[in-house]
Parts: sequence; C-alpha cells; structure tokens
Amino acid sequence: MEKRYSEYTVEELRSEVAGLKEKAQKAEQMGNVNEYAVYERKMQMALAYLLNPEDFQPGEEYQLEGDPGQTFVIDYLNGVFAWGYRKNLLGQKYEKQEALPISVLGKKQ
Repeated sequence: MEKRYSEYTVEELRSEVAGLKEKAQKAEQMGNVNEYAVYERKMQMALAYLLNPEDFQPGEEYQLEGDPGQTFVIDYLNGVFAWGYRKNLLGQKYEKQEALPISVLGKKQ
C-alpha cells in the first residue's frame, strides 16, 4: 500500500523529490511532454509538504512560480493548499477560485 506525502518523513520527501526530478528530466529528454508534466506536478506536491503553511497568509498576493504574468491572492489555506484567485498583470482578478499547492507560490507582491 502506498503512503501519502503527508505521512512521509522529511528525508523521504527529499528523496522522492530527487527521484521525481530525475524521472522528469529523462521524460523531457525523451520528448514525453505528458509524462514530464505528471512528474512536475508530483514534485510540486511533494515539495509542498516540505514547506510550512503558516508562512503563507490569507489576503496576501504571491507570484506564481513558472508563470511570471500572473499572481495569486490567497483566500484561505487548507493543509498545503492555498485557495484563492489568480490575477493578471493588469490586476484583474479571475472569477474562478482554485486551489494550488503552496510550493508554486513565490515571493509576496
């Protein structure tokens, strides 16, 4: 039976991230775009469990890693997920609320 990332130790999470990074690099070299995307998402999830959710505050706006044209405003946190809205460069807020792992949130705006 597979363990959840929430049950991993810090060492196990770091090992998992390293293994996923290696698999993602191989998939990218082979041109397997979909496989690469799956490993990247898994890696983001594992990295989220290495962060402290208390370091992220509702009401704050964060840059999105890998998407310099958008920011994310947190409404609330649920575990390692930040729920909120994306904003574009013009400051327009998207209507759809979504959840993102805290590992994809960068510097505060």
